[in-house]
Amino acid sequence: MVLVQTLFQSIPVLQITGGNQSVEMLCFDSRKAQAGFLFFAMRGTQVDGHQFLPQVYEQGCKAWVVEQLPAEVPSDVICVQVKDTNEALALAAAEFYGHPSKELKLVGITGTNGKTTSVTLLFELFRKLGHRCGLISTVQNKIENRVIPATHTTPDALSLQALLREMKEEGCSHVFMEVSSHAVVQKRIFGVQFCGAIFSNITRDHLDFHETFDAYIAAKKGFFDALQASDFALTNVDDKRGMVMLQNTKAKKYTYGLLNAADFKAKIISNGLSGLQLEINGQHLHAQLIGTFNAYNLLAIYSTAIILGEDPLEVLIQLSSLKTAPGRFEQMVGSQHKMAIVDYAHTPDALENVLKTIQAIRSKNQKIITVVGCGGNRDTGKRPIMAALAAKYSDAFVLTSDNPRKEDPEFILDQMEAGLSGEDKVKMTRMVDRKEGICYAIRHLAGAGDIILVAGKGHETYQDIQGVKYDFDDKQVIQEAFEALI
Repeated sequence: MVLVQTLFQSIPVLQITGGNQSVEMLCFDSRKAQAGFLFFAMRGTQVDGHQFLPQVYEQGCKAWVVEQLPAEVPSDVICVQVKDTNEALALAAAEFYGHPSKELKLVGITGTNGKTTSVTLLFELFRKLGHRCGLISTVQNKIENRVIPATHTTPDALSLQALLREMKEEGCSHVFMEVSSHAVVQKRIFGVQFCGAIFSNITRDHLDFHETFDAYIAAKKGFFDALQASDFALTNVDDKRGMVMLQNTKAKKYTYGLLNAADFKAKIISNGLSGLQLEINGQHLHAQLIGTFNAYNLLAIYSTAIILGEDPLEVLIQLSSLKTAPGRFEQMVGSQHKMAIVDYAHTPDALENVLKTIQAIRSKNQKIITVVGCGGNRDTGKRPIMAALAAKYSDAFVLTSDNPRKEDPEFILDQMEAGLSGEDKVKMTRMVDRKEGICYAIRHLAGAGDIILVAGKGHETYQDIQGVKYDFDDKQVIQEAFEALI
């Protein structure tokens, strides 16, 4: 229990009306608000929490945080008016849970691609180095071996502080966390103290939310701008926006790269199905991961470990044993030696990286078959680009559904197909049913020894169609299709 006015002692407020009250929990979901709760009226993209104040009062919740005072506030309600309820929730949550991030080495990674792989590998690496660790990622959250399901790339501010507190109480010393651009803009990480930030890369994504690419870049940069002098900022110097991230940060600045001069430099010696051979700062590494994009991921992980004081030789030894994150270039081999690769690639840059990697490692006679779609109610501009990339790098490809959400899946495929030339369409198969599309690619388009890339969903185990999430797992569908070939 905490007094409302005590909770807001160090948080900027415009005014507080009504008598002081004790609260036992914070919430921003009007359906959960009840007696003893402090309700934050948030302005969302779809609804405004202020409209639910009469409802939460009826449910017994008589402590509110608002941006706009209601015309009438009941006499038994304490009402805290603030400029920004998103910011106030983040700060209040940090105070409520005792600022757990101050007691942890919390490293955040942001960028369009590579976040999940990097935080997962950092989590596994530091556990192998003897630390108790926490993971906050798109795929799942973990406290050591215990899995906590993830619903967002970055949790809401309240859930995040609760999770960090739990990690601290269970003895974690290090936490590795994906930081999405949405989380920065919506201030979900406001009041969280990071010890360091990593930038992987930035390409077109989430323009349905940010509207412009410049706004998307600014959101990523905002994470670095908030760092303190005692923190570190590590950026990919080979990305043309990499150095932008360091422009205004107070943190200690470090760079990594394969092409340009950097504090941490790597060179690819070989890249094949058996993994990567790298030279990092003069030291040799044989890693099980494949592809240039994973060379960047491994270099970022190595750099972070060294910055945090780990022994370089031990880091290299442990890196060699790490495997990829779920749904990130996961390989499956079936009868007739057909190989399927499941990857989360859902942006043009990610899809191109994966397809280039497959082209680089395939044998002369192996064909590449790609199955790809685009999500509904998201950036429509990338749809023709994704289809064109599938055509450019594949011997044959299937356009299919990938979480159409509230949109007509056939319309999404129309927009994808608009990016194709007449010659491209000769290689195209169009199947709106994702299961049928995957099975058709494996059974009819791929020959013995060929490679089938199933892109876009990766670790996800559902299809979002008209607001309903149906069970759907690319890997399960692939396995069943392989078994049907026997």
